[in-house]
Amino acid sequence: MEHPIYVLSSCPLFQGLTEEEISRALECLPGRAARYPRGGMLSPAEDAAGSVGIVLEGRVHIVTEDFWGNQGILGEAGPGQVFGESLACFPQAAAGIHVLAVEDSLLLFLPLDRLLSPCGSACPFHARIIRNLAAVLAEKNLLLTRKAEHMSQRSLRKKLLSYLSWQAKLHGSPCFSIPFNRQQLADYLAVDRSALSAELSRMRREKLLDFQKQWFCLGPEEEGESHAKNFSRLQ
Repeated sequence: MEHPIYVLSSCPLFQGLTEEEISRALECLPGRAARYPRGGMLSPAEDAAGSVGIVLEGRVHIVTEDFWGNQGILGEAGPGQVFGESLACFPQAAAGIHVLAVEDSLLLFLPLDRLLSPCGSACPFHARIIRNLAAVLAEKNLLLTRKAEHMSQRSLRKKLLSYLSWQAKLHGSPCFSIPFNRQQLADYLAVDRSALSAELSRMRREKLLDFQKQWFCLGPEEEGESHAKNFSRLQ
C-alpha cells in the first residue's frame, strides 16, 4: 500500500528528513499498513506486537481496561502522530491496554527492532530516526505527567480548569478545540460524565468559559466579540 508521504513528513519520527529520505527509509523498514473501522480495537500486545504505530488517516485513542471492563483514556493520536512506542519498548506493560479507532483509520506499523538497528546500507538518516524516536518517548512521558497533574487536582472543577488551561496554552489562544467528546473527556479525567457536564454548565453560567461541543472559549466575552462569533470563525 502506498503511504501518503505528506502525512509522514509531519510525523515526529521522520522530523528533519526529506520526502525522498522518508521513502528510502520505508524501503528499509518492512512496515505493515492496515485499515480499522470506527470502533475497531487492536491490542498492542497481539495485533501490533513490537511495533511502533503511525496514524496515516483517522484518529485513535489509547485506552486502558480493568478487570470489570471499565475504560480510561491514556492518550490520543491523529494523522502524522505516533502511538504504541512505549509498549513496543516494554511489551510486558501492554496488558489491559488497547488502541481504539474513534474514526475510520489507516494505521502504519513499523517494527521496533528494525527502527533501532541501523540497516546494512548504513543509511545516513537512520541515526536521525533513532534520535527522533527518543524524542517521541520523552514527549509522551511529559504528556502522561501532565495527565497525572490534571487528575491529581482535588475537585472536578480544578481538573477541568487544569486540562482546559493546558489546551489554551497549547493552542496559544483562549478559544480552541479539544480532541475529546464529553464521554471521552470524562474517561480521560476519570470522572463521571453527568457530573462533568453539570460542572461545565455551572462554569458557563458563572462566565468562566463557553463551549459548543468540542470547542471551548475561556474567560468572559470580550466587548464587541461574542464567543458564538469565535466558534463560527474557528470552525
